[in-house]
Amino acid sequence: MRRPAVTALLLSFSALAGAQVAPGPNVNPRAVWSSPPEKFTTRVVATGLEDPWEVTYGPDGWLWITERIGKRVVRVNPADGSRKVAAAIDEVHQELAQDGLLGLALHPQLLRGSNYVYLMYTYDADPGPAAERRAKIRRYSYDPASQTLGEPVDVLTNLPHGPDHGASRIVFGPDGKLYASRGDHGSNFLAYYCEPIRAQELPTAADVQARNWRGYEGKILRVNLDGGIPADNPVLNGVRSHVFTYGHRNPQGLAFGPDGRLYESEHGQDTDDEVNRIEAGRNYGWPLIAGYKDDQYYTYANWSASAPTPCSSLDYGRNIPSTVPQTKESDVNLPDFTPPLKTFFTVPSTHDTRALGNATAALAGLDVYTSTAIPGWNPSILVAGMMSGTIFRFPLSGGAAPPQTYFKRQDRYRDLAISPDGKRIYAVTDAHGRVLTATGEPTAELAHAGALLEFTYTE
Repeated sequence: MRRPAVTALLLSFSALAGAQVAPGPNVNPRAVWSSPPEKFTTRVVATGLEDPWEVTYGPDGWLWITERIGKRVVRVNPADGSRKVAAAIDEVHQELAQDGLLGLALHPQLLRGSNYVYLMYTYDADPGPAAERRAKIRRYSYDPASQTLGEPVDVLTNLPHGPDHGASRIVFGPDGKLYASRGDHGSNFLAYYCEPIRAQELPTAADVQARNWRGYEGKILRVNLDGGIPADNPVLNGVRSHVFTYGHRNPQGLAFGPDGRLYESEHGQDTDDEVNRIEAGRNYGWPLIAGYKDDQYYTYANWSASAPTPCSSLDYGRNIPSTVPQTKESDVNLPDFTPPLKTFFTVPSTHDTRALGNATAALAGLDVYTSTAIPGWNPSILVAGMMSGTIFRFPLSGGAAPPQTYFKRQDRYRDLAISPDGKRIYAVTDAHGRVLTATGEPTAELAHAGALLEFTYTE
């Protein structure tokens, strides 16, 4: 197999300061960052975290953090930055960009009768020397006396997990169920361009009977706390499984709003980062539709189906060979398709990625702001941008106005948490990776690598 020109693609960014904001609810990636009216102070609470993935404000007043590479659950006191290791998970398998210790969900009754903490991570299912990456959801018991996690119980195991786009957020719903996100494994993209995307595939009855979860790629799952399939999960293609929604790329943000509805964020390929309102049984389009069904920049090129020239003989790049099937969004008929609540960085078909750069902020963690502490924010969606080094805010209702941008810096924001009083926003940052500078140039120099940051509202 030929080696794809991945490095060149990762470096094909450039700035276009002052570009025109796209119409509707879309945002141009090279627009000048807005200056919101609110004032915040910034404080570095903790550093030296080993690629934190999830941050959650606990009922103990501490911030609970998973370290993707460190394979630890770390609790950090936001007052003084002191930390305690709640667990080191030796079973975690980590070697690539989006595997390791990932999702974390605290039981809603933690410290009030149900001291359970749920983790989602990758493990090696092959007892031999070759790694066979899988993901699992596991329940731990929290001991307030020792402040540690123990007594692990597997909830759902043997979930497929690829080398990239692992997603793996988990969150409790108001219905007492666990919701978990699964990515498309980076298929049909960069180094994995010959792997087929399975985000539109659904599990069969035989798969469910055999507990074969291969159809769970590019999905959001709804899971009983014992790992079973909820009796009221949607029936899709005649089969009831853990699958709640499908057609997702890399859903890295999950949060419930005050309306009891689930909201999700995922980053697009070159364009069309999305924030979605999740509805049971619906199809969110990927890879056939990215963002809105608008026939703008995105066209699905199925590299894995190249014929008669096989994909393995092709060089991945911007120029799509004639042997690779392409499908316009307008040619796709998905009766259950649900468009996004908002898209980020939708660009026209004339957009030149070589000259103007990839149009994506790489949206990661998402939270819903419901406090009255900051005027005009209740209710809002907050979503972290990794490549943009920005936290975005927009009204929960969506609307056509572009989101406001906050805390722009050379940091890859991975996840967010909000203090109970609503005055402080916390963000964890990647320890590695590329981000855009204030002028739009890509750099691997991060201002706060592997850190916990606090942004406090002052007026």
